[in-house]
Amino acid sequence: MSLKKTVFPILIACLFFFQPSFGQENFNNPTDTKQILFLGNSITYAGQYIAFVETYYRIKHPNSSIEWLNLGLPSETVSGLSEEGHAGGAFPRPDLHERLDRIFEQIQPDFVFANYGMNDGIYLPLNDDRFASYKSGIEWLNQKIDSIAAAAIFVTPPVFDPIKGEAYANVLDIYSDWLISKRYTDYWKVIDLHWPMRKFLEDQRKTDPTYFLAKDGIHPGETGHWLMAKPILEYLGENVGEFDSFQEAIATEENAPELLMLITQKQAILRDAWLKSTGHQRPGLAKGLPLNEAMEQVEKLEQKIQQLLN
Repeated sequence: MSLKKTVFPILIACLFFFQPSFGQENFNNPTDTKQILFLGNSITYAGQYIAFVETYYRIKHPNSSIEWLNLGLPSETVSGLSEEGHAGGAFPRPDLHERLDRIFEQIQPDFVFANYGMNDGIYLPLNDDRFASYKSGIEWLNQKIDSIAAAAIFVTPPVFDPIKGEAYANVLDIYSDWLISKRYTDYWKVIDLHWPMRKFLEDQRKTDPTYFLAKDGIHPGETGHWLMAKPILEYLGENVGEFDSFQEAIATEENAPELLMLITQKQAILRDAWLKSTGHQRPGLAKGLPLNEAMEQVEKLEQKIQQLLN
């Protein structure tokens, strides 16, 4: 192990020890929060962790009127980079820079959760220029969120499975450490899900060397999405650290499975409609409904959701 890989985590650990805890106090005035937006790549687009978050939060806060929006876009980066021959040469990776202004023209969120990094090193070993592009893109995004008077919450990228490539797994380790360091250098709000996911994966591999969170090394399954949801829920003030699965977390809630199904449907309708309305350059996605038609469907689903919550 290199000195850099050894020293940087130690420095981060020291910062954690000497800094105030990062938790519920960061989600201020939730009763005044009207809209929460999630930005990211295909993992966010898949949205299971966001559905877990909204479902659990609404079960605990049945009178909450927060609107949860998922505008993740598959293949997207915040670094603006794309590898040669991406998608078999069909199209370059979409770049958040291209669409963010249109999003903020139509959506005025109170909080923006941003989850980038997985695609931003374009699956190559660490390179100073690529790392600089990632850092520049994240800092640009922070400025753009600040410009609309929203609160930026950055989320470290999910773990890349070392079995699929130790070099790129280390890239995301370094990207995550840098993002975590922004808590202390610039007082950013940063939620770390990368290192808990990596530790969970390593612990599982001690007894089962074939265990995986993501079959392709990138896109996590249900367990991985729950591991992503947990630190976000903790940030929102929910005590879910003891639960190993979403099912365990909602075991005492009779209506939870149906609520999850309805909320998942609602989020997908809104996602596709808002992606259509705000526009993007990523081919091959489901065609969203016009917003007025989407809202009619969402209103019907919300009525069912409210009945179950009440």
